[in-house]
Amino acid sequence: MTLRESGMRAVTDYEVVCRGEESEVSEYSVGFKEGKDVKALRERAVCKTEEFLNILNSCRIMSWDGFFGKHPRNVRDGTMFTFKALVNGGEEVTAHGSQNFPRHYHEFTDALDGILRESNK
Repeated sequence: MTLRESGMRAVTDYEVVCRGEESEVSEYSVGFKEGKDVKALRERAVCKTEEFLNILNSCRIMSWDGFFGKHPRNVRDGTMFTFKALVNGGEEVTAHGSQNFPRHYHEFTDALDGILRESNK
């Protein structure tokens, strides 16, 4: 699973890789050099895959597939996101938006941040 959030001053990538009973959650800051993304690891944590799957299910990630959140009128800036995940043995879920998010998006990002914070106490 990957999630990219970008705004006026920062780009952040979240990546979750499930490896059996454990999942690795990583957060990267993204810069640009010579026209290419340069990722720097900020934080990494390991959680139980069951915990991560519970987060996906409680946030109804499958319902996000195909979401395209058009930027709201008269909003001058904000956060853009791109979400991609392979679930259920290879089924792809994708979602995109600009200051317009699928239901439970913020609960999902809060849960990722919570996993990272808990591991790094």
